[in-house]
Amino acid sequence: MPEPNILLKNIGTPNSDQLDVYVENGGYRALKRILAELMPEEVVELVKKSGLRGRGGAGFPTGMKWQFCASDVKTPKYIICNADEGEPGTFKDRVLIEEDPHAILEGMAIAGYAIGSDQGIIYIRREYIYGAGKLQEAIEQARKQGCVGKNIFGSNFSFDIKVFLGAGAYICGEETALLDSIEGKAGRSRIKPPFPVNEGLWHRPTSVNNVETLCNIPHIILHGDKWYKSFGTSESPGTKIFSVSGHVNKPGNYELPMGVALEELIYEHAGGIRNENRFKAVLPGGASSPCLTSKYLSVPLDFDGLAAVGSMLGSGAVIVMDHTTCMVGAGLSIARFFEHESCGRCTPCREGTYWIVRLLERIMVGESQSGEIDLIVNLGLNMRATCFCPLGLAAQGAVLSFIGNFRDEFEGHIKEKCCPLRAY
Repeated sequence: MPEPNILLKNIGTPNSDQLDVYVENGGYRALKRILAELMPEEVVELVKKSGLRGRGGAGFPTGMKWQFCASDVKTPKYIICNADEGEPGTFKDRVLIEEDPHAILEGMAIAGYAIGSDQGIIYIRREYIYGAGKLQEAIEQARKQGCVGKNIFGSNFSFDIKVFLGAGAYICGEETALLDSIEGKAGRSRIKPPFPVNEGLWHRPTSVNNVETLCNIPHIILHGDKWYKSFGTSESPGTKIFSVSGHVNKPGNYELPMGVALEELIYEHAGGIRNENRFKAVLPGGASSPCLTSKYLSVPLDFDGLAAVGSMLGSGAVIVMDHTTCMVGAGLSIARFFEHESCGRCTPCREGTYWIVRLLERIMVGESQSGEIDLIVNLGLNMRATCFCPLGLAAQGAVLSFIGNFRDEFEGHIKEKCCPLRAY
């Protein structure tokens, strides 16, 4: 299956981050069209008909989110671009931010027009300081040419954008923690409901959309909902950028229709397993997704297909592991990440992440007993049932799946008091 080259069409073009190059390639045509031809409610309806689902991980219908926000009478309203790309293995948004920033700005302006907002904020992690500079430069270029700011393209619509640097907390990728961070509070998830579409930034209606989601919008406006639905599946239409990393010959970003088979992505596009090694497992949605083994290589990569086999698409971070991978070591690495990123607000996450790391460390150095494997499982299941926010709900997913699929390796560590694969 060839790559559609829609979202990534400008990537690799010389000076693709510059306004004149973006305009030469059709940029801002969609924004001009809606201002001249469409009412805000028509834009919302078009996005609803397209079936676009959020590309940040949750997969919520974008048009429906905009409709909820637009129908709320409170003002002002806000458009937030979530550029806090913190999921281990994800790097799709980074390339869009650095090489096609005007696509993000155009998508935000269209979203602002649709919901009745004149203010947009790009929340970007501080580690992406280079990308933040590219966005700021793009905003200044767009203001000078009337693409954003007051009376865009001579119309009555005004929409301005600013960049907000986060402090690098993984939890701020969750939309309500992101909003608290902008408000100057500690980045911690809020209780829902109420939802941000009604009680968002400063208690005003707010639409939080991922970078990739917003980059889809101009294409939908220009080509229509039927064109968009010609890609992907009926429940997950459009294309998706998959960030493939790990033990493959050609790691990188691949834009493919939703529903592409995992096997095709790994072997046809990413070049297969490195050094002619054997495939062992894959995390299809980053470090927070349960792993899949070779019997699931035919699974379609979309929201529903992966959910049906007990995993999730997330933001599309596909981490591939070959047969030389120690699953205990891989699990410990992931567990340490979530322990570090836990905000400590709720006891199940604070204590659960801590003890999963300690128990895995004991297994790694040969100080554990067989019953401690089940203790990890029990801790993880309790976290899944009782943690307050999505971080705790996802923190144990990969580790529990490693135990479920490769328990013999965990038991081998305990029995031999070392890694049975001699990976350490």
